[in-house]
Amino acid sequence: MNILEISKKIIAEGPICDHCLGRQFGKLSTGLTNDERGRALKLSITMEADRLSKEGMDSSFLSSTEGNTCWVCNGLFKELDTWAEMALSKLSKYEYSTFLVGTIISGLLSENEEILWTESGTLYAEPLKSELNREIGKIISQKTGKEVNFEYPDVVVMLDIAENNVKLQVRSLYIYGRYRKLIRGIPQTRWPCRKCRGRGCESCEFTGKQYPVSVDELIREHVIEATRCAETKFHGAGREDIDALMLGNGRPFVVEAVDPVFRETDLRLLENKINEKSGGKIEVEGLKFASKEVIESLKSSKADKVYNLKVTFKEPVSEKNLIYAVEHLAGSDIKQQTPLRVVHRRADIVRERHVHEMELEEINEDYAIIRVHCAGGLYVKELISSDDGRTVPSLSGILGVQAEVAELDVVDVKI
Repeated sequence: MNILEISKKIIAEGPICDHCLGRQFGKLSTGLTNDERGRALKLSITMEADRLSKEGMDSSFLSSTEGNTCWVCNGLFKELDTWAEMALSKLSKYEYSTFLVGTIISGLLSENEEILWTESGTLYAEPLKSELNREIGKIISQKTGKEVNFEYPDVVVMLDIAENNVKLQVRSLYIYGRYRKLIRGIPQTRWPCRKCRGRGCESCEFTGKQYPVSVDELIREHVIEATRCAETKFHGAGREDIDALMLGNGRPFVVEAVDPVFRETDLRLLENKINEKSGGKIEVEGLKFASKEVIESLKSSKADKVYNLKVTFKEPVSEKNLIYAVEHLAGSDIKQQTPLRVVHRRADIVRERHVHEMELEEINEDYAIIRVHCAGGLYVKELISSDDGRTVPSLSGILGVQAEVAELDVVDVKI
């Protein structure tokens, strides 16, 4: 069946607009728009009907083209400017460089299109939503100067035809940096109160939090202010204990600004504000925009760590014996059963981690300072204490004297 014959069958179904007729052949002659295809087909059919009429033959199929409303799109293509204006109104509060249009079509329009495909037998049709996305995208682009991006748009404009509404899906903004934690007793992220689980109670002074502040919150406040985002999510390259300092070059992190209004944020200004307002609790540096993929890299990396440990002993230990124990652990593979302090939230299995270097830096009658460079995932406190024999070998095990980490500082995260 040729194109004109298929077009006659389509027209016989009822009034149809140029867009919907031309779209049934959207995969042909790609240099044309669908409404141009539709007009050309209708002109050809009109000429054919005129020829048949003059020859005394049936030309009644042409009457089906008459009517005010297209039965396929229900007049939707007459409202392109209206939909574009709705989208532009929603977009007006956001800062963006690229966008993409998507459409949720109603059940009626979807059914109409399926009926038409079935009755006409066309093999070259373009879906209704594809044309809507493209045509409204053209209008938005012309009026804003913004570019369409099919892979990573800053914002997706969703046209909900059934609800007669436009919704926006704004891509999160990702900011990478490193933080130093300069005082003890601060968790990396917000912890809900153990008693009320975040609801608020007397124990947490109705804050819903186990600890008054976190690294996350000290950064979050200023990211929200700078980007006008709805919320933030904090992604760290591992985490240090609450009672540990994070020093040296700092720990890599990404803060995700969810639904940001502003994307062109001055990161140097943001960095300075975080550091000035933290009250000496944290410092951040090296803030830069990043992609979502950086989060996966942070989460999946097994970064080596370097620690400074302040170690105390239940009984006096000679420098000679301590040097021997430290040198024995350096370069060793350590087998660790999940520590008792975290076994309630982690699988109780044995893990093997490597100690790359270990060095005694200072010793006196009260404590020793030991530097440890080890593989990510090694529980360094248990490397010292033995955790009732769950970590082998350990400093306590080799010395025969119980040792504990009194203070722990992370001085490098090697990513």
